[in-house]
Amino acid sequence: MSAQGAHQGCGGGCSCQGDAGHDVPRIEAPVEVPADWCAPQVNGVALCGPAELLDTAALRQRACTELLRQAAIGQGLLDRDDPVPEGGVISEAAGQAIERLLDAALPLPEPDEDACRRHYVAHAARYAHGERVRARHVLFAVTPGVDVNALRQRAEACLLDVRNATPEERAAGDRFAQVAAVSSNCPSGAQGGELGWLTREDCAPEFARELFGQTEIGVLPRLVHSRFGLHVVEVLARESGRVPPFEQVRHAVSQALHQQSFATALSQYLRLLAGQARVSGVDLDGAPSPLVQ
Repeated sequence: MSAQGAHQGCGGGCSCQGDAGHDVPRIEAPVEVPADWCAPQVNGVALCGPAELLDTAALRQRACTELLRQAAIGQGLLDRDDPVPEGGVISEAAGQAIERLLDAALPLPEPDEDACRRHYVAHAARYAHGERVRARHVLFAVTPGVDVNALRQRAEACLLDVRNATPEERAAGDRFAQVAAVSSNCPSGAQGGELGWLTREDCAPEFARELFGQTEIGVLPRLVHSRFGLHVVEVLARESGRVPPFEQVRHAVSQALHQQSFATALSQYLRLLAGQARVSGVDLDGAPSPLVQ
């Protein structure tokens, strides 16, 4: 099966377009708000409404964004009457102000030659051209109104199921294909979740990061998160690509190291801001910055 339409549909490189289309019941129920519900807040600014169902990562992202928005106001980079984000969406002015704030707060030196070469040697597979992976997946699609926590529990149960299938279940047939046919929100479920041979370009970037530049064969030990939902993924085969010489990927290596440094510095800066703020209803301790993506 050829892999087309990678950045639409399920994001995993199959041929589906638009919304994930496999007819599997989705968990969509009226939201019951506890009487004692209190909105998560940063310095008195609510991060979500009572009808919004946010997982931990999404709530942390809103908190981090609000910390930065308020820091930009405090630095005089953004008007104090900047509108409070609705649905987690900040104003264009706030986005530009946050960029200026981070440019000033996180000056990062360019990686030196030795650091780049060490990184290249340790992670050469990441820069291979022509690498292909044959994979299949079970998609648990995130759709409007879905109970994300319940969806995650279903996905994790599925992952445990296919990784820990008993000899009797294996003897009864292809367990992964059976589960995909019943549970996947992707049309590929009808073919046992088969995605065929994929290249990086066939997949959504966040999906490709988990598949390529690795050595694992079999069901991946963790859920793959993408903009489309949660994926249980099995790698059936790999074809290694050609690793170009360092000189050809010097710029890409430098960018990768710069991004790592930025992620570390941003996490430290956010911890500093959080320590100076009144944050309630969201746990930011020990969390890598979700803004890096």
